[in-house]
Amino acid sequence: MAFNLKGRSLLTLKDYSPEEITFLLELSHQVKRERRAGNLTQRFLGKTLALLFEKRSTRTRCAFETAFGEEGGHPVFLSSSDIQLGAKESIEDTARVLGRMFDAIQFRGFKQEMVEALAEYSGVPVYNGLTDLYHPTQILADLMTVQEVFGRLKGIKLVYAGDGRNNVARSLLIGCTKLGTDYTVIAPETLQPDRETVALCREYAKQSGSKIEVTTDVAKGVKDANVLYTDVWVSMGEEEKSKERLEMLRPYQVDEKMMAATGKNDTIFMHCLPAVKGNEVTFEVIESTASKVWDEAENRKHTIKAVMLATI
Repeated sequence: MAFNLKGRSLLTLKDYSPEEITFLLELSHQVKRERRAGNLTQRFLGKTLALLFEKRSTRTRCAFETAFGEEGGHPVFLSSSDIQLGAKESIEDTARVLGRMFDAIQFRGFKQEMVEALAEYSGVPVYNGLTDLYHPTQILADLMTVQEVFGRLKGIKLVYAGDGRNNVARSLLIGCTKLGTDYTVIAPETLQPDRETVALCREYAKQSGSKIEVTTDVAKGVKDANVLYTDVWVSMGEEEKSKERLEMLRPYQVDEKMMAATGKNDTIFMHCLPAVKGNEVTFEVIESTASKVWDEAENRKHTIKAVMLATI
């Protein structure tokens, strides 16, 4: 299966068909095999990539820089203190300038409107490295990791426990329902996914055959889970809510008891990282053999390389 995605941006997985996402995952496995075999290729030789960062990053920055550099390309890191991201210069004008100088742009920041404006005005592929609404490159790495462990996505039950309305939980909902993976969110009522996204994903689920469940009931939600997934309880920019979130989400901590409650002995644990051990997940679980977080982190690089190869 191959698709011509040249020139396409990746702003949210909503914009990609199940077949196109599947193609990107197949390409991700291919480039990982190439890397493991020591095959050196220079498919981005002479190409340049602008990396715009409003938010700090470990995995996203390292994944983009190493993926692009390994292929002979030149990535340029630009923080909000380096250039005018909608301050003295409008985001539209910044996009036009960067589009004349770079072959592609990555943006990691707060507003989805920023990455959308970059895509509209730059004329080159733009990649969403994280906004407050979506984190599509993370979800590609998550789906790739599930494929590596179970050999499939259809019929797998992935359970997300914690803050169910953050960018990762929302993006997982989109990715899973597009590809036929059953998706359950266990969260307090005030931290459950927005109704609009759930309604949209129910339409995706009708096509793919996946099931969606949103519940406050931990025991009911985790039953038969193949994957238990969580994220930090306090997202970047919400630090003032720390005390309230910790109290609200304590019952949703992924611990050994929750892992056992799935009723399966091969349930894996996943986390997009960075993790606060002792909050959303216990030390024992994240450091256990069931934890696939380090494979998941590495796969950020391979999936991002695949996206750039397909679109540049």
